Amino acid sequence: MKSTLLFTLAALLFYAAGCSKRDPNTLRIGMELTYPPFEMTNAQDEPDGISVRMSEALSEHLGRPIEIVSVGFDGIIAALRTGKIDLIISSMTKTEERAKSIAFSDPYVTNSLCTLVGKDSTMQSPDELKRPGIRIAVKGETTGEAYVEQNLPNAKMVRLDQASDCVLQVMQGKVDAFIYDQITIYLSWKAHPEATRAILTPIRSESWAIGLRQGEDPLLEQVNAFLKDFRAKKGFEALTDRYMAEEKKAFAEQGIPFIFD
Repeated sequence: MKSTLLFTLAALLFYAAGCSKRDPNTLRIGMELTYPPFEMTNAQDEPDGISVRMSEALSEHLGRPIEIVSVGFDGIIAALRTGKIDLIISSMTKTEERAKSIAFSDPYVTNSLCTLVGKDSTMQSPDELKRPGIRIAVKGETTGEAYVEQNLPNAKMVRLDQASDCVLQVMQGKVDAFIYDQITIYLSWKAHPEATRAILTPIRSESWAIGLRQGEDPLLEQVNAFLKDFRAKKGFEALTDRYMAEEKKAFAEQGIPFIFD
């Protein structure tokens, strides 16, 4: 399986330089490799995580080689539309706004926005995010940013490039809350329990899907068939057991549906 996976982190520079020689059968899959345990690099600086393993399974299902292309999330839709990548498998939420410019597969994850606050914060409920003057950190170009813009007009939004920067702002007391997906919030709290607290009550449920260029219906049908087959074969269950066993157990103990349920 690994022989079909061409790890090329500098692929965008390769294409930007004007070199067009490549196997036309190869699917270039874009992902931002800074989002463990879904998209990341391992100790050997190779792509790793749930999305990488899922991409390998897609490669085997389609009988096509793949190439993992590292792309910043803020430029990943542009990379798809301009042909630098062929698919987005990067924990991307399917939204009406994004669906205006790209196509989406069937959903494969149900995730939710939730909140990270300081350990000594008095906040207990997402409803308290509506109070005037609250300072909220968000990662740019995410649904957390869109949620604050659309639903929290009284908030002072602090837009940052990395989720880790948002967590640091919470730890330093520079913001009152950080809004992001449940898994990141949970992992951030577990990494910094002395300074943070997770409010895992969902603010809003969302679905992740694979992004494609509009009009590529045959590929879309193939991707959807793969997702159906992968779920039926308990592929997602195996990946969560491998990468997220602790998180899966913790969510079950709190009565919160896990992302692949």
